[in-house]
Amino acid sequence: MGRKIGFSLLYRDMWQSSGKYVPRKDQLEKVAPAIIEMGCFDRVETNGGGFEQINLLFGENPNEAVRAWTKPFNDAGIQTHMLERALNGIRMSPVPADVRKLMFKVKKQQGTDIARSFDGLNDPRNIIDSIKYAKEGGMIAQAAMSLTYSEVHTVEYYIDLADQFIKAGADEICLKDMAGVARPSWLGKIVKGIRKEHKELPITYHGHSGPGFSVATILEVARAGVDYVDVAMEPLSWGTGHADLLTIQAMLKDDGFDVPDINMKAYMKVRKLTQEFMDDFLGYYINPKNRHMNSLLIGPGLPGGMMGSLMADLENNLESLNKWKAKHKKPELSQDDLLIKLFEEVEYIWPKLGYPPLVTPFSQYVKNLALMNVLQMEKGRERWSMIADNIWDMILGKSGQVPGKLAPEIIELANKEGKEFFTGHPQEPYPDELDSFRKEMDDNGWDYGKDDEELMELAMHPQQYRNYKSGQAKETFEADLAARKAEEETSAGSSANSGMGDCSPSRMNINVNGEDFEVMVSYNGQDVVDTEKSSSKEASASAPAGKGEPVISPLEGRFYFTKDSGETPIKEGDKVKEGDVLGYVEAMKTYNAVRFDRAGVVTKILKENGSEVEEDDELVVLQ
Repeated sequence: MGRKIGFSLLYRDMWQSSGKYVPRKDQLEKVAPAIIEMGCFDRVETNGGGFEQINLLFGENPNEAVRAWTKPFNDAGIQTHMLERALNGIRMSPVPADVRKLMFKVKKQQGTDIARSFDGLNDPRNIIDSIKYAKEGGMIAQAAMSLTYSEVHTVEYYIDLADQFIKAGADEICLKDMAGVARPSWLGKIVKGIRKEHKELPITYHGHSGPGFSVATILEVARAGVDYVDVAMEPLSWGTGHADLLTIQAMLKDDGFDVPDINMKAYMKVRKLTQEFMDDFLGYYINPKNRHMNSLLIGPGLPGGMMGSLMADLENNLESLNKWKAKHKKPELSQDDLLIKLFEEVEYIWPKLGYPPLVTPFSQYVKNLALMNVLQMEKGRERWSMIADNIWDMILGKSGQVPGKLAPEIIELANKEGKEFFTGHPQEPYPDELDSFRKEMDDNGWDYGKDDEELMELAMHPQQYRNYKSGQAKETFEADLAARKAEEETSAGSSANSGMGDCSPSRMNINVNGEDFEVMVSYNGQDVVDTEKSSSKEASASAPAGKGEPVISPLEGRFYFTKDSGETPIKEGDKVKEGDVLGYVEAMKTYNAVRFDRAGVVTKILKENGSEVEEDDELVVLQ
C-alpha cells in the first residue's frame, strides 16, 4: 500500500462558494452524525472566513453554531479546522491585534483544532503574527500560501515563503489555490521544493474546481508529497466550489495511495440532507451559474467563489450603464460584452497594481476597480477616475506589501491625490479596541458569553452583531426570504423550491411579523434586499429639497454617511469644504467615497443611512 492521503471535508465552505448563506445550527447538528458515519474524513472544516457574519445576517448566534458543529467531530476524534485572514481576522477589513488574539483563544475553547491563516497579499508579517497568536491560543498553526499564477509568483517565491512560515513556527503548510488556476506541474514543483527541506511537516492542498485544473492538480500534488486534500461532495461539488470526494478517492486509490473507504449509505444520507437544506431556504441564494465550471477564469485568474457576486455586479451595473447609454443615444451592451471587457480589464490592471494575489479581499478589489474602469470608460471618462478607499489602502501598503511593483502611472496618481505610501507593519494603524467594546457590552447589559466569545463577536463584526442583537438582522432576512418565495410562486415556469430563476429586480410590499416592508428583489444569488420601512421611504421621498443645489451619487449602491466608528456623519447646517467626504456608496463590497465638489452649507439631507441609491440620485442639498 502506498503513502496515506487524508481527506478534509469543506462542508460549510462548499455552501459559501456556491451561494450566500450556510446551514443553520439545527441543520449542522442534523448532518454531522452522517458525515462522521461516512468514515472517510480525517478533518472537517467547521468555521472561519465569512461564515460567522453569515450567521449574524440571518439572525443566528455564530458562537452557539460553532460549538454545536465542532462537538460531534471532537468526540469522534476528527480534527476540525477554520480559515482566518490574518490581519483581517474573520472579516473583510483589518482587525486590532487584541481582537485577533482573543479570536484564537475563543476558537480553541469552542472546539476548533487548526487555524488555517492566510494573507491576501502573502505578506509574511501578517501571517507570522497569526502563527504566534494561534499557538498562544493553543491551536495548531497552519500557514496558508495564496496561490496565483504570474511572472512574480514563481516556484522559488512560494518555496521561500513556506520556509519563512515554518521558521516562524508554523506547524503545517496549506497550498490555497483559491481560483483553481495553479498549473499542476508548477504546483508539483512547489510541493517537492517544500518537501525536500521539510520532510515530515504536514501539507494540505485546497483548490477550487472552477477553471478545470483541480483533478489533475490533486494527483500531481499527491505524487509530490501532500498529506491532506480538501474535498466537497454532491450536490455542491464542482462548479465554483471544490472537487468531489468520490472522484478524488477513486483516482488516488487507483494510483496506489492509501485512502479511506467511503460508507456510501452514509454518503447518500449526507447528500439527501444537503438537498433538503437547499430546498428549505439555502437554494434561494444559490445562483445556478455557480454550479458550472468556466475556463474563461483562467485568463483573469479570478476565484470561482466570487463568480456569483461578479455576475450580480454585472447584471446590476449593466442595467445602469445601458440606461445611461440609452439616454445618450449610444448602442447598448450585452452581459457577455461587459463580461469580456471586465476580464480584459482585470488582465490589464493586475500587473499595474503589483500582482496582488486574487483572493479575498483583494480579488474583489481588483475586480471592482476593473469594472469601475470599464463603466467609466464606456461613459467617456478616464480610467482610474474612481478608486474606492479600500483599494487605495491596498495600493498604499496599509494592508501589507504587494508582491510586485506598482506601475509608474499608479504612483503618479497617488502623488497627485496627496496619498502617502505606508511602509510600516500593517498592524500599526489599527490600535487595540477591546476596552471600547467591553464598555459597549456593559452599557447594553450584554453577556460576554463563554470564554468572552460574545465580546469577540461584537469586536470582530460590530455592525452585524448590533443588528443581530436588535433583531433587525433576522427581520431583514425573513423579509428577504419571504419576498423570494413569493416571487417564485408567482413566476411562470420557475421550478419548485429552486429559488433561482433569472428574474430582473422588482419591488413588492410584504408583511413580516405585523410590519410592512417595501422590498427590492433580485435573483442573482448575492444581492441584499432593501427592507426600509415603506413609511420612512415615502417620508424621505416627499421631503422638500431645501434651497441650494444637489450633490449627486456618482454610482449606484448602498449609501452610508460613515464607514467606521471614528468618523462623524454630516448633518444639516454643517459647513463643508470642497473635497470633504459627504459619505460612501458601498458597491461590490467596497466603500467609494463621495466628496463635495464645492464648498457650502448642507441645507437638506435627502437620503437615509443605508438606503439604496442609483447613479445621479440626489444625496444632499448644498447652498
